[in-house]
Amino acid sequence: MIEAYRQLHRLGHAHSIEVWDGQRLVGGLYGVAVGRLFCGESMFSAESGGSKLALVTLGRLLCELGYPLIDAQVSNAHTLGLGAIEVPRAHFLKDVATLGGLPGHVGSWRAFTSRLRPACTGPA
Repeated sequence: MIEAYRQLHRLGHAHSIEVWDGQRLVGGLYGVAVGRLFCGESMFSAESGGSKLALVTLGRLLCELGYPLIDAQVSNAHTLGLGAIEVPRAHFLKDVATLGGLPGHVGSWRAFTSRLRPACTGPA
């Protein structure tokens, strides 16, 4: 699985959103983008709220890039609490077919990180 995701990343389809506190990784998520559909694969938090911040940040970026849907795969209290909704399977499959066939952003998303990073000026 690790090598499969490395290959998807090299091809410009697998992406991660990471939340750092200085030199310490405190949360994040990764997933696969096909066309204009992003399928979230896994989230984690080493600090409370780390994965939530990653998901909100990803949502903002995807909205800017014209991706209207994040597939969270399995409904749970965490994603529902962040605004996820369940959709009927037939509707989801139609969305997957439509969005997966649209042109998306293939390649590194590193160029977008400067827009996503909060400006930190240190303590006031």
